Amino acid sequence: MKHSADETFEKLDVWKRSHALSIEIYRLLEKCKDWGFRDQVTRAANSISDNIAEGAERPGKAEYRAFIGYAKGSAGETRSQLLRAKALCYISAVDADRLVSELIEISRMLRGLYKSME
Repeated sequence: MKHSADETFEKLDVWKRSHALSIEIYRLLEKCKDWGFRDQVTRAANSISDNIAEGAERPGKAEYRAFIGYAKGSAGETRSQLLRAKALCYISAVDADRLVSELIEISRMLRGLYKSME
């Protein structure tokens, strides 16, 4: 993958999807009174799109690639947290399953982006 000045992270489908997912998680958990949990899961979800953005703005390909790796790790953490939210009935099983499926797809997209930088 070539890293050029006219490419912005906002154009990346994986950024768009992870950004939308983090906003949806905020909305689903806005009434959750377990503030520690809510903070942790929203921070993890935010880290996916934020790491993509930060990596894209770094000058070197190696740095960008590292941040894509961090984003993939945050996708896994978010998935784990959503499975916990489902088990605790903080969100519905339908919402949890849909979001987990989306996170699996986001992880695949990040893996592809990471590999394209080899």
